[in-house]
Amino acid sequence: MTSRSDIHAFPLHNHGSQSLGLHFTGMTLRDYFAAKAMQALLMQPDRVAQAVKSLGLKESEVADHVSAGSYHFADAMLKARDASA
Repeated sequence: MTSRSDIHAFPLHNHGSQSLGLHFTGMTLRDYFAAKAMQALLMQPDRVAQAVKSLGLKESEVADHVSAGSYHFADAMLKARDASA
């Protein structure tokens, strides 16, 4: 079984007759899910601001918090994906 960190969202393999031996694995599925989660979080600035206020974060800490939260959502999505397989 492939570990979830080995799964890639957009793999591309050059198998043409004039192959240049290129192999692009693309971003990981975890990174893809995190990017989607971050996009959804940032589309709700009022909720982010409310969370920032309730957690007492400084403005300079917001990006780190949102990024970490996005990966938390991504890990949950991967866990759900593995459970349904």
